[in-house]
Amino acid sequence: MEGKSNLNENRMNQNENRIQSNDSKINSIGNEIALDDNRTNSNGRRINLMDLLPEELKELLEGMGQQKYRATQVFQWINKGVTDIDQMTNLSKALREELKSVAYLGKLKTVRKLVSKIDGTVKYLFQLPDGNVIECVLMEYRHGLSVCISSQVGCKMGCRFCASAGAGFVRNLTPGEMLDQVISAGTDAGRRIGNIVIMGIGEPLDNYDNVLKFLRLVNHPQGLNIGYRHITVSTCGLVPAILRLAKENIPITLSVSLHAPNDSIRERLMPISRKYSIDKILEACKIYTVEIKRRVTFEYAVISGVNDSMDNAWELAGKLKGMLCHVNLIPVNHIEDGEFTRSDRQTMERFKAVLEGAGIETTIRRELGQDISAACGQLRRSVITYTDPRRWEDAVRSEE
Repeated sequence: MEGKSNLNENRMNQNENRIQSNDSKINSIGNEIALDDNRTNSNGRRINLMDLLPEELKELLEGMGQQKYRATQVFQWINKGVTDIDQMTNLSKALREELKSVAYLGKLKTVRKLVSKIDGTVKYLFQLPDGNVIECVLMEYRHGLSVCISSQVGCKMGCRFCASAGAGFVRNLTPGEMLDQVISAGTDAGRRIGNIVIMGIGEPLDNYDNVLKFLRLVNHPQGLNIGYRHITVSTCGLVPAILRLAKENIPITLSVSLHAPNDSIRERLMPISRKYSIDKILEACKIYTVEIKRRVTFEYAVISGVNDSMDNAWELAGKLKGMLCHVNLIPVNHIEDGEFTRSDRQTMERFKAVLEGAGIETTIRRELGQDISAACGQLRRSVITYTDPRRWEDAVRSEE
């Protein structure tokens, strides 16, 4: 009887452990739902004001019995970079208290800031309200400041030459989390940011709705008012999303990460190629140029012995000839444990000459921030534990 009792007790303990494990999973799911609820105000959760367009702010404030013009005031404060609702000083204290009861400012926290001694490029590691981290890079060009922002925490695409791939995918960024990268970088620089490239961590068109809303937020005349023609959206080639974007009538620049002249090479580099062939991608890009009347940029990471031969150059020229496009040749970035090495400058110049000989405008990308791991995903990769993206703090402290 005692043996049976011990056996039953062990089974009960095992069941209790299973229940606790399931409870933990449920709590984890609940936390994810809570993050979404914070943005939608379902079940009484507070709304992140950073995510709202002026018309949505009007709806919120009218529901609180306020005049419509209050929405404009709040939106302008958000875009000035205030970090707390109490800093919105042209709102009454009573209104600020009421607003805090239903909403909040989901601001980013700067946990690392690296400044290049070579060219002044600045790389930020931002902490999100849920503890995850993303990257943002501020660059100086002759035409002014440009900022490269992330669109996701991690990435699903798994490109083999990209530092973001090794860390896996966690979640999409909200429109406000993308907006605050621009606001935070501009506030830190003390200058207006004139250009945005969505080429940081993540695949922007895999987060289509949030990216589209971000574009409307950042372009709004009552906000940062950055023109669409000064914004570039990158994609690895999600054909349905490119075609959808072509119908939006938003004159942004589309940048496609091509990186190969044929499907055989591209499949080795980019798993997404097994779903969307180069021909399908180019067909979608041609439709985009007709609808939006803007050229497409093709990014091409030049990798030694993989895609940098003169045959590769002639093959690429044959596919792109006659298109309204520009090719940006990129020296592939070194990543820890990476298998690829960059081509030498002479090889890239020869590759460029072939494309230009076919009438295709081509540049070799100017490298910025080489001394601060400024390429996509490199800093985040260096400080997170891949199995738990929230344990980056220990890694940061160990480097200080």
